[in-house]
Amino acid sequence: MSLQPRLAYIGLGANLGDLARTLSLALSALGDAAQVRLLAVSSAYRSAPIDAGGPDYLNAVACVETTLSPEALLDCLLAIEQTHGRLRPFVNAPRTLDLDLLLYGDTQMASQRLTLPHPRLHQRAFVLLPLLELNADVQAPGLGRLAAFVPAVADQVLERLAAPLLQP
Repeated sequence: MSLQPRLAYIGLGANLGDLARTLSLALSALGDAAQVRLLAVSSAYRSAPIDAGGPDYLNAVACVETTLSPEALLDCLLAIEQTHGRLRPFVNAPRTLDLDLLLYGDTQMASQRLTLPHPRLHQRAFVLLPLLELNADVQAPGLGRLAAFVPAVADQVLERLAAPLLQP
């Protein structure tokens, strides 16, 4: 049984290796995934690690339309991470690629594997600002209009880069 198409937002980040290339390859893989259609990609943003050490991150947000379930989409994201050598030696370790399912339609859920909306999406400028670039009126179930959270992240340093990663 196929689900009705849903909009989902995916956060992308990397701070090890060739950051722009890795994110572009991840976006291509996402666009090539079965039952996933890449609709839009935000600008790339550079940010310092939060609650961690290591080099700066390159971040972006992608909007997709999918008929995959949230869990199946998560499995797709994890497989793309693995293809790019993602290791998880400890919490907040530097990474070659990080793909987070931020929003999946108006779904709210909490399981061992997945919490939707992403529990910190409204607390991180590197997620919130690229997400709002794609949809200024986006709302998150249980949180409301995400633009209302921008003042709370105003002290987080974030640099918007000019070069696009990949456009659908």
